[in-house]
Amino acid sequence: MADLSKNDNAGGVSEDAAVAAIETPAQRGEPILQVRNLQKHFPLTQGILFKKKVGAVKAVDGVSFDLFQGETLGIVGESGCGKSTVAKLLMNLERATAGEVFYKGQDITRLSGRALKAVRRNIQMVFQDPYTSLNPRMTVGDIIGETFDIHPEVAPKGDRRRKVQELLDVVGLNPEYINRYPHQFSGGQRQRIGIARGLALNPEIIICDEPVSALDVSVQAQVINLMEKLQDEFNLSYIFIAHDLSIVRHISDRVGVMYLGKMAEIGTDTQIYDHPTHPYTQALLSAVPVPDPDARANRERIILTGDVPSPANPPSGCRFRTRCWKAQEKCAVEMPVLAVPERFRGQDTPAAHESACHFAEEKSVLAV
Repeated sequence: MADLSKNDNAGGVSEDAAVAAIETPAQRGEPILQVRNLQKHFPLTQGILFKKKVGAVKAVDGVSFDLFQGETLGIVGESGCGKSTVAKLLMNLERATAGEVFYKGQDITRLSGRALKAVRRNIQMVFQDPYTSLNPRMTVGDIIGETFDIHPEVAPKGDRRRKVQELLDVVGLNPEYINRYPHQFSGGQRQRIGIARGLALNPEIIICDEPVSALDVSVQAQVINLMEKLQDEFNLSYIFIAHDLSIVRHISDRVGVMYLGKMAEIGTDTQIYDHPTHPYTQALLSAVPVPDPDARANRERIILTGDVPSPANPPSGCRFRTRCWKAQEKCAVEMPVLAVPERFRGQDTPAAHESACHFAEEKSVLAV
């Protein structure tokens, strides 16, 4: 009988070689995750018995970025822009329509078997709602320890209770809470349990899909501080998805701005917040509430006209052109590419970062 462990994954790499590459520790400063032209189109159909495809919702339509080992990449944008779909694609919870996601050089969209299992052990997720993401019929010990049933090599059966108690202690909860149920905890404590579950398998990447949006402001700060502490302690890389721009700036090393399934602009937190070049980013930052009355009175507000176009029928050319005050005929014909604008290339200035706009220009917006 043929040795199935030697069978090739798509791409011509043996399963053993793929697993070995995935389990090799990443070096700090190297790209640990590389996303190239990632797409997810959900089909629209008509009919009951005989369904006919009549279109597609282009939830994610050509997203590219790198995540470096040990860094936090924040992703922001309006509701419906595709942030959470990107998270599901990176976890392989949804299969990509097209594009590639390289984890340590292995395209995880084409892996299967032990190689895919190894990837899922090393890429974990913290969900948005701490109330619905935990099974109310399971104790905290069972919720966190369930991961060891799928990956028993991480913790032998007799060692699991101690391991779960250690994880509870790491996230700031009493280890004696191991036999309690989720309804016996507050929202912030439940999210700590979710973080402990994410840490259980010693991952290298944690994808955080709006992990603090359902929490009170004071609790948000505690959870964010905990995540920063854990990142230093366990050498984690984060993809942090959120709506709150001030929180994203606080925790992120780099920030990507999404609009209608595409990445509009990406750069360091200083480049995005203090020197935005894409009109959508500038409009987004101008809408951030400012507590100082004098600063609020003197700031320039950018009011966008019109509604967000449907992802089932996006505008031709630039996706943002129907709401952009800079739009010209070129914007309707030619799709802008996410790259350093030509006028800024070769310059050592904060404006020299990637932006998907034909007429990218730095505009001062009040920092948050």
